[in-house]
Amino acid sequence: MPLFSILVANYNNYVYFTDCYKSLTNQTFQDYEIIIVDDCSTDGSFEKISNLTVANPKVKLYQNPENKGVGYTKRKCVEYAAGEICGFVDPDDGISANALEEIINYFKKDKIVAVYSQFFMCDENLKPQKVFRGSRPTPEQSYLFFNIFLKANHFFTFRKSAYDKTCGINPILTSAVDQDLYLKLYETGNFKFVKKPLYFYRSNTNGVSQNIKKKQALVDNWHIVLRDTIKRRNISKLYNLDPDSISNLPEFIYKKQNSIFGKLKRKIRWWIY
Repeated sequence: MPLFSILVANYNNYVYFTDCYKSLTNQTFQDYEIIIVDDCSTDGSFEKISNLTVANPKVKLYQNPENKGVGYTKRKCVEYAAGEICGFVDPDDGISANALEEIINYFKKDKIVAVYSQFFMCDENLKPQKVFRGSRPTPEQSYLFFNIFLKANHFFTFRKSAYDKTCGINPILTSAVDQDLYLKLYETGNFKFVKKPLYFYRSNTNGVSQNIKKKQALVDNWHIVLRDTIKRRNISKLYNLDPDSISNLPEFIYKKQNSIFGKLKRKIRWWIY
Protein backbone atom coordinates (compact mmCIF):
# COMPACT_ATOMS: atom_id res chain seq x y z
CA MET A 1 0.00 0.00 0.00
CA PRO A 2 1.21 3.56 -0.65
CA LEU A 3 2.17 5.72 2.31
CA PHE A 4 0.46 8.84 0.96
CA SER A 5 -2.88 9.35 -0.79
CA ILE A 6 -3.32 12.59 -2.72
CA LEU A 7 -7.05 13.28 -2.97
CA VAL A 8 -8.67 15.25 -5.80
CA ALA A 9 -12.40 15.98 -5.97
CA ASN A 10 -13.17 17.22 -9.47
CA TYR A 11 -16.14 18.93 -11.06
CA ASN A 12 -15.77 20.72 -14.41
CA ASN A 13 -12.13 21.67 -13.80
CA TYR A 14 -10.24 19.88 -16.55
CA VAL A 15 -9.10 23.19 -18.05
CA TYR A 16 -6.93 23.65 -14.94
CA PHE A 17 -6.35 20.02 -14.00
CA THR A 18 -3.38 19.56 -16.31
CA ASP A 19 -1.37 22.03 -14.20
CA CYS A 20 -2.46 20.27 -11.02
CA TYR A 21 -1.58 16.84 -12.39
CA LYS A 22 1.87 17.99 -13.47
CA SER A 23 2.60 19.14 -9.92
CA LEU A 24 1.38 15.82 -8.48
CA THR A 25 3.57 13.71 -10.75
CA ASN A 26 6.65 15.86 -10.17
CA GLN A 27 7.14 14.89 -6.52
CA THR A 28 10.52 14.11 -4.96
CA PHE A 29 8.73 11.60 -2.70
CA GLN A 30 7.27 8.77 -4.77
CA ASP A 31 5.44 6.44 -2.36
CA TYR A 32 1.98 7.78 -3.11
CA GLU A 33 -1.25 7.26 -5.01
CA ILE A 34 -3.58 9.79 -6.60
CA ILE A 35 -7.29 9.31 -5.89
CA ILE A 36 -9.52 11.29 -8.24
CA VAL A 37 -13.30 11.34 -7.88
CA ASP A 38 -15.27 13.12 -10.58
CA ASP A 39 -18.70 14.44 -9.61
CA CYS A 40 -20.36 13.80 -12.99
CA SER A 41 -18.69 16.73 -14.73
CA THR A 42 -20.38 18.21 -17.80
CA ASP A 43 -17.15 19.44 -19.44
CA GLY A 44 -15.86 15.99 -20.35
CA SER A 45 -13.48 15.97 -17.38
CA PHE A 46 -13.86 12.28 -16.59
CA GLU A 47 -13.00 11.10 -20.08
CA LYS A 48 -10.20 13.64 -20.51
CA ILE A 49 -8.64 12.83 -17.13
CA SER A 50 -8.93 9.14 -17.92
CA ASN A 51 -7.03 9.64 -21.18
CA LEU A 52 -4.41 11.83 -19.50
CA THR A 53 -3.70 9.42 -16.63
CA VAL A 54 -4.31 6.00 -18.22
CA ALA A 55 -0.62 5.08 -18.27
CA ASN A 56 0.03 6.14 -14.66
CA PRO A 57 -0.40 3.23 -12.20
CA LYS A 58 -0.47 5.68 -9.29
CA VAL A 59 -3.81 7.10 -10.42
CA LYS A 60 -7.15 5.63 -9.37
CA LEU A 61 -10.04 7.41 -11.08
CA TYR A 62 -13.68 7.14 -9.97
CA GLN A 63 -16.93 8.85 -10.87
CA ASN A 64 -20.06 9.42 -8.80
CA PRO A 65 -23.22 7.78 -10.21
CA GLU A 66 -24.80 11.25 -10.29
CA ASN A 67 -23.86 14.80 -9.34
CA LYS A 68 -23.68 14.74 -5.53
CA GLY A 69 -21.78 17.88 -4.50
CA VAL A 70 -18.36 18.56 -3.04
CA GLY A 71 -19.05 17.23 0.48
CA TYR A 72 -20.10 13.83 -0.82
CA THR A 73 -17.27 13.74 -3.35
CA LYS A 74 -14.51 14.58 -0.86
CA ARG A 75 -15.92 12.03 1.55
CA LYS A 76 -15.70 9.40 -1.20
CA CYS A 77 -12.09 10.42 -1.87
CA VAL A 78 -11.13 9.51 1.69
CA GLU A 79 -13.09 6.26 1.53
CA TYR A 80 -11.18 5.16 -1.57
CA ALA A 81 -7.78 6.14 -0.11
CA ALA A 82 -5.36 3.36 0.85
CA GLY A 83 -2.57 5.56 2.21
CA GLU A 84 -1.70 6.07 5.86
CA ILE A 85 -1.49 9.83 5.22
CA CYS A 86 -4.00 11.75 3.09
CA GLY A 87 -4.10 15.26 1.68
CA PHE A 88 -6.55 17.11 -0.57
CA VAL A 89 -5.40 19.09 -3.60
CA ASP A 90 -8.09 20.97 -5.50
CA PRO A 91 -8.02 20.25 -9.26
CA ASP A 92 -7.34 23.89 -10.13
CA ASP A 93 -4.43 24.20 -7.66
CA GLY A 94 -1.02 22.57 -7.27
CA ILE A 95 1.71 21.63 -4.81
CA SER A 96 5.46 22.18 -4.75
CA ALA A 97 7.75 19.37 -5.91
CA ASN A 98 8.95 18.74 -2.34
CA ALA A 99 5.54 19.01 -0.67
CA LEU A 100 5.04 15.32 0.14
CA GLU A 101 8.65 14.87 1.26
CA GLU A 102 8.40 17.85 3.63
CA ILE A 103 5.07 16.70 5.06
CA ILE A 104 6.03 13.06 5.57
CA ASN A 105 9.11 14.04 7.56
CA TYR A 106 6.94 15.74 10.18
CA PHE A 107 4.63 12.75 10.52
CA LYS A 108 7.67 10.55 11.14
CA LYS A 109 8.96 12.79 13.95
CA ASP A 110 5.86 13.73 15.90
CA LYS A 111 2.73 12.06 17.22
CA ILE A 112 0.35 14.39 15.46
CA VAL A 113 -2.85 13.86 13.52
CA ALA A 114 -2.40 16.54 10.85
CA VAL A 115 0.29 18.65 9.18
CA TYR A 116 -0.44 21.79 7.20
CA SER A 117 1.67 24.49 5.59
CA GLN A 118 1.68 28.02 4.30
CA PHE A 119 0.47 28.51 0.74
CA PHE A 120 0.98 30.81 -2.21
CA MET A 121 -1.88 32.98 -3.46
CA CYS A 122 -1.56 32.72 -7.24
CA ASP A 123 -3.03 34.35 -10.32
CA GLU A 124 -5.19 32.47 -12.84
CA ASN A 125 -2.02 31.05 -14.42
CA LEU A 126 -0.92 29.60 -11.06
CA LYS A 127 1.91 32.11 -10.77
CA PRO A 128 2.62 32.99 -7.10
CA GLN A 129 1.65 36.53 -6.08
CA LYS A 130 2.10 36.40 -2.31
CA VAL A 131 2.08 34.07 0.70
CA PHE A 132 -1.23 33.89 2.53
CA ARG A 133 -0.68 35.65 5.86
CA GLY A 134 -3.38 33.92 7.87
CA SER A 135 -1.69 30.52 8.16
CA ARG A 136 -0.48 30.09 11.74
CA PRO A 137 0.03 27.40 14.39
CA THR A 138 -3.21 26.27 16.05
CA PRO A 139 -3.64 26.19 19.83
CA GLU A 140 -3.53 22.73 21.35
CA GLN A 141 -6.97 21.33 22.13
CA SER A 142 -8.90 24.52 22.81
CA TYR A 143 -12.65 23.94 22.81
CA LEU A 144 -13.10 27.49 21.48
CA PHE A 145 -10.85 26.98 18.46
CA PHE A 146 -13.08 27.16 15.38
CA ASN A 147 -10.43 28.07 12.76
CA ILE A 148 -12.37 31.29 12.23
CA PHE A 149 -9.20 33.08 11.03
CA LEU A 150 -8.22 30.20 8.71
CA LYS A 151 -5.03 29.35 10.57
CA ALA A 152 -5.28 25.73 9.39
CA ASN A 153 -5.41 25.74 5.62
CA HIS A 154 -3.62 24.41 2.50
CA PHE A 155 -1.56 22.22 2.24
CA PHE A 156 -3.51 20.18 4.80
CA THR A 157 -2.65 16.51 5.33
CA PHE A 158 -3.90 14.04 7.93
CA ARG A 159 -3.66 10.53 9.27
CA LYS A 160 -6.36 8.27 7.84
CA SER A 161 -6.56 6.55 11.26
CA ALA A 162 -7.47 9.89 12.88
CA TYR A 163 -10.12 10.59 10.25
CA ASP A 164 -11.63 7.16 10.90
CA LYS A 165 -12.23 8.21 14.51
CA THR A 166 -14.57 10.97 13.32
CA CYS A 167 -17.97 10.74 11.65
CA GLY A 168 -16.28 11.84 8.43
CA ILE A 169 -16.88 14.76 6.09
CA ASN A 170 -20.50 15.92 6.04
CA PRO A 171 -21.76 14.72 2.62
CA ILE A 172 -24.51 17.33 2.33
CA LEU A 173 -22.15 20.32 2.42
CA THR A 174 -21.77 22.29 -0.80
CA SER A 175 -18.95 24.48 0.63
CA ALA A 176 -16.95 24.90 3.89
CA VAL A 177 -16.03 21.22 3.48
CA ASP A 178 -12.39 21.77 4.40
CA GLN A 179 -13.43 23.58 7.59
CA ASP A 180 -15.60 20.60 8.50
CA LEU A 181 -12.63 18.28 8.01
CA TYR A 182 -10.19 20.47 9.97
CA LEU A 183 -12.43 20.92 12.99
CA LYS A 184 -13.31 17.24 13.24
CA LEU A 185 -9.68 16.20 13.04
CA TYR A 186 -8.68 18.90 15.55
CA GLU A 187 -10.79 17.06 18.11
CA THR A 188 -8.70 13.88 17.68
CA GLY A 189 -5.22 15.28 18.36
CA ASN A 190 -2.63 17.98 17.69
CA PHE A 191 -1.73 19.72 14.43
CA LYS A 192 1.72 20.68 13.15
CA PHE A 193 2.26 23.89 11.16
CA VAL A 194 4.99 24.05 8.51
CA LYS A 195 6.18 27.61 7.91
CA LYS A 196 6.90 26.99 4.24
CA PRO A 197 4.55 27.55 1.30
CA LEU A 198 3.98 24.09 -0.20
CA TYR A 199 0.66 24.74 -1.95
CA PHE A 200 -0.31 26.90 -4.93
CA TYR A 201 -3.83 28.33 -4.62
CA ARG A 202 -5.23 29.60 -7.91
CA SER A 203 -7.38 32.71 -8.07
CA ASN A 204 -10.32 31.20 -9.93
CA THR A 205 -13.53 33.23 -10.36
CA ASN A 206 -15.47 29.97 -10.66
CA GLY A 207 -14.33 28.74 -7.25
CA VAL A 208 -16.89 28.41 -4.48
CA SER A 209 -15.07 30.77 -2.12
CA GLN A 210 -14.45 33.38 -4.85
CA ASN A 211 -17.80 33.47 -6.69
CA ILE A 212 -20.04 36.26 -5.36
CA LYS A 213 -23.19 34.29 -6.20
CA LYS A 214 -22.06 31.50 -3.89
CA LYS A 215 -21.04 33.68 -0.93
CA GLN A 216 -24.31 33.24 0.96
CA ALA A 217 -24.21 29.48 0.47
CA LEU A 218 -20.68 29.51 1.89
CA VAL A 219 -21.85 31.39 5.00
CA ASP A 220 -24.80 29.02 5.41
CA ASN A 221 -22.59 25.93 5.12
CA TRP A 222 -19.98 27.34 7.49
CA HIS A 223 -22.77 28.02 9.98
CA ILE A 224 -23.76 24.34 9.75
CA VAL A 225 -20.16 23.26 10.30
CA LEU A 226 -19.79 25.49 13.38
CA ARG A 227 -23.17 24.47 14.76
CA ASP A 228 -22.23 20.79 14.48
CA THR A 229 -18.81 21.48 16.03
CA ILE A 230 -20.40 23.20 19.01
CA LYS A 231 -22.73 20.24 19.51
CA ARG A 232 -19.90 17.70 19.30
CA ARG A 233 -17.98 19.66 21.94
CA ASN A 234 -21.02 19.88 24.21
CA ILE A 235 -20.80 23.67 24.41
CA SER A 236 -24.05 24.80 26.04
CA LYS A 237 -23.09 28.49 26.22
CA LEU A 238 -21.05 30.34 23.64
CA TYR A 239 -19.88 33.68 25.03
CA ASN A 240 -22.87 33.54 27.43
CA LEU A 241 -25.40 32.89 24.67
CA ASP A 242 -27.37 29.79 23.70
CA PRO A 243 -25.66 28.69 20.43
CA ASP A 244 -29.04 27.80 18.91
CA SER A 245 -30.11 31.43 19.24
CA ILE A 246 -27.24 32.65 17.01
CA SER A 247 -28.29 32.93 13.36
CA ASN A 248 -24.83 33.57 11.88
CA LEU A 249 -22.15 31.68 13.82
CA PRO A 250 -19.20 32.63 11.54
CA GLU A 251 -19.92 36.34 11.97
CA PHE A 252 -20.66 36.05 15.70
CA ILE A 253 -17.51 34.07 16.53
CA TYR A 254 -15.35 36.30 14.34
CA LYS A 255 -16.48 39.42 16.21
CA LYS A 256 -15.98 37.80 19.60
CA GLN A 257 -12.51 36.48 18.81
CA ASN A 258 -11.37 39.60 16.95
CA SER A 259 -11.34 41.83 20.01
CA ILE A 260 -8.24 43.85 20.88
CA PHE A 261 -7.33 41.26 23.50
CA GLY A 262 -7.82 38.42 21.03
CA LYS A 263 -5.66 40.14 18.42
CA LEU A 264 -2.89 40.68 20.96
CA LYS A 265 -2.90 37.01 22.01
CA ARG A 266 -2.65 35.88 18.38
CA LYS A 267 0.26 38.24 17.68
CA ILE A 268 2.16 37.09 20.78
CA ARG A 269 1.77 33.44 19.74
CA TRP A 270 3.01 34.24 16.23
CA TRP A 271 6.05 36.20 17.47
CA ILE A 272 7.00 33.38 19.86
CA TYR A 273 6.73 30.86 17.08
